[in-house]
Parts: sequence; structure tokens; C-alpha cells
Amino acid sequence: MTRTRADQSRTGTLVWFRRDLRDFDNAALASALRREGPVFAAFVFDRAILDQLPRQDRRVEFIVDSVDELDRALRARGGGLLVRHAHAIDAIPALVDQLGVAAVHANRDHEPYALVRDNAVGHELRTRGVAFETFNDHLIHAPEKLLTRCGTPYTVFTPYRNAWLAALTPAHLQTKDAIRDDAALEAPPPSLDTGCPTLRALDFEKTNLRDAGYVPGMSGGNSALSSFRRRIGRYRTTREHPAIEGTSRLSVHLRFGTVSVRTLAALAHARSLQPNGEGASTWLSELAWREFFSQILWHFPHVADRAFKPAYQGLRFPNDPSRFGAWCEGRTGYPLVDAAMRQLDTTGFMHNRLRMVAASFLVKDLLVDWRWGEGHFAERLIDFELASNNGGWQWAASTGCDAQPWFRIFNPVTQSQRFDAKGTFIRRFVPELARLDAEAIHAPWRFPEALRRARIVLGRDYPTPIVDHAASRAQALALFKAAG
Repeated sequence: MTRTRADQSRTGTLVWFRRDLRDFDNAALASALRREGPVFAAFVFDRAILDQLPRQDRRVEFIVDSVDELDRALRARGGGLLVRHAHAIDAIPALVDQLGVAAVHANRDHEPYALVRDNAVGHELRTRGVAFETFNDHLIHAPEKLLTRCGTPYTVFTPYRNAWLAALTPAHLQTKDAIRDDAALEAPPPSLDTGCPTLRALDFEKTNLRDAGYVPGMSGGNSALSSFRRRIGRYRTTREHPAIEGTSRLSVHLRFGTVSVRTLAALAHARSLQPNGEGASTWLSELAWREFFSQILWHFPHVADRAFKPAYQGLRFPNDPSRFGAWCEGRTGYPLVDAAMRQLDTTGFMHNRLRMVAASFLVKDLLVDWRWGEGHFAERLIDFELASNNGGWQWAASTGCDAQPWFRIFNPVTQSQRFDAKGTFIRRFVPELARLDAEAIHAPWRFPEALRRARIVLGRDYPTPIVDHAASRAQALALFKAAG
């Protein structure tokens, strides 16, 4: 938590919601409600972020609906959101002046833009004698808290996970709620209350958000959590298979804070201690992976646009734009890769196993710089978080910390045979291959008779393979060997 001294003539607190769109178990809100004086709430649709996005973006629609639900929840408690569509560095100081509050409370956001933004806002508030207090809320362990015995950041996951688990106490899993009996929110002053804007008012358009299976807001987070509670025991065995509902599907709710990470960690920790707790234990490790990548970005901010390993910064990728375009559009001729990319395009989601397969294929089969793929995922993923996206891509590209060794290259056909054995997932997103049997669907070019029976012509109905995996693998090994 960071603090400055407030001007004594001011009173009350403004809670600035960002990626914590819930009115419960919220560290910043709970702290504000423990203070004396009125408590106001605000949310800013930050133009520094939104102005760069395409006009159809599922994330924006998710946020709009989630903010609207949060506003209704706060109004039911006597409060409500002051919503602005502006640059946050202008909007928050302006609201502070209009409300006359003594402090602004917000939950920490550790990404590079957020740090710059918060520093700028904090400076403006200090000139007014207003305190700016920030709290750890979307991570169990703040990124600077866990260090090795030498006082250095962890760069290998397993020791980090062990330290993460060892440092886990009941206090980390307790909810952050107000303890004052008379704690209450202040209604937005009518002169400042503009209500929640629509997508159209923000100059965005509707997407297929709901049809793609997303329910925004706290209600959506609660529904997703309830579903996962029933499945967490099977997580270890089901999470690798994209054709079934084996993952938590909570990542978007973690991203925007419509669920509490403390609730999720508490669930996983408690279940991991029970008989047959392997599924919960595995998922708890996934939460640790998320925080591992967050602390990597915090301690090594250069990874945002450069390789973690300096030796691989100068990898000479051919970067063929046509290959990259085929990958983006799901027409590489490798069915599992294409199904994954089409899932991303049509739903904004990609199964974690397929993220690894698709990333490996782009870098080590198509020989395209990992940053091109990272950028594409950043535009499309509804659950996009810079630290996790960057960490995952550098892992797959072998340029990151504790990464996949460069000489280990996923074979897209064997990955398909192993994790989508019956071709169910492929048929869902590559319907032109639906008539192929479970043997032929993973590598259609190897089964001309099956293609003939299904009346499928490669190059007409579905692409021929854009590269030969064996030849590309040899090129990738040579490229990495030369760099190392």
C-alpha cells in the first residue's frame, strides 16, 4: 500500500474501480469503508486504452455490461458509480476536485501502462494534498513479495510455486470486506451523475459476446465459479482436452475482477487437502503460474517487447507475412492449429493447450517472430493479460524464463491425435473436414482415399499444409542453434 498525506480540509474517499468490477471482497472498497467520511465510487472508460481498439471488441462489451451491473449493485447499497469516458489522468483529479474528497483508493494494476498512469494520477493528487492509496487485490502475493534467499526474483517456476504455496496463510484467503457497522456508500451527486454509457455512446458496436458463451459481471463470475466447483475434482484429467468443458473458464472473470482471486485460491486450497484433491492442486498451480508471470513482468519490464533471454533477442525469423496471415485466419492446412485459431476468432477464447500448440506452430513451423503472435492474441483474447500472454508466448518460443527448451518442438499432428483423438474439436471449428474419420482428420493429406470418400479436395475445400513440419523443424533448430 502507498500513501500520501491528505489536506485536512477535505473529507471522504473516492474508490476508483479498474480491473476489480465487484462490490464484495474488494480491498480498496473495504479500506475506504473503514475510514471516516463519505465514500464515493468511480469508473473511467480510459480513452488511452479504448481509442486504440477495434470498434467491435468483446472485452469492451464485457466491461460495459459488468460496469452496469456493478453500478446497480452499488446503488442498491445507497451508492453508485460516477462513470467517465475520458483519459484517467484527467478524469480522476477532476472528480477529486468536484467531490472534495481527502483520498483516492484503488487496487493495484502492475502492467506498464497502469504504472505510468497511476504515477501521473498520484502526482496530480499530491499537488492537491490528496492521498492516493493502492492495495494488492488481483494477486494473492504482490509481485515484489516473494524473493529467493539471495533476495532476487524467481525465474524458474517450480521454486516459485513452492515459495508461493509455503507463503500462503489464512490471511491471504480471507475476504476483504468492510468492518464498520455503519459503513455506507454515498450516492453520486446528481450534478455529476451521468449514468453508465452504452456501447454506442462509447463509439463501439455489439459483438457476439453472449452467443460465444460469456455472461459478464459478478453474476457471470458467480455462475462460472459454481460450474467449476462441480468440475474441479476432474480438472487434472480433463484440462488438456479442448473438446470437453475441462478448464475453469474463469480467466475472463479473473482478468476484470468479477470474481475474487482470494475466493478462487481458497476453494482450490481447501479442495487440494481433501482426498482425491489432485484436480484442485493442479488448478492452484495454475493460479501460481499467473502470478509467476506477473512478477516476471514486474521485475523484468523489458520482456514486454524483448526476449527475456538476451541471446534470443536477435533471432533472425524470416517473418513471411503470407504465412502469418494464414495462421491468423486458420488456414494453415494443419487441422488442430486451424481449429484453435478459428475458436479464437469466433469466440475470443482459446483453450490453453491449443495456445501452446498454436504458438509453437507459428514460431517453430512458420518461423514467424513470437511478438507477431503475441500481438494477435492481445487483440483477440477476451481474457488478455499482458503478463500471462507474454509469458506464455515466450515460453512457447523458448525465449522466456523457464521456457520450453528450443529443441523441443510440438508436432501439430501428434498433439491433435493425443488431445483431440476423435476429432470432435476439429469438427466443431473446421466443419469442412467433418466427414473425415477419426484417423484421417488429424492429417488429411496422408489419407487420399479418405478424402476421396468424403469428397474433399485439398486446395479447394481445405488448404494443403502450408509447410512440411519435418523440414520446418530442421530450419527452426538451425535458427535457434545459430542464435545460442
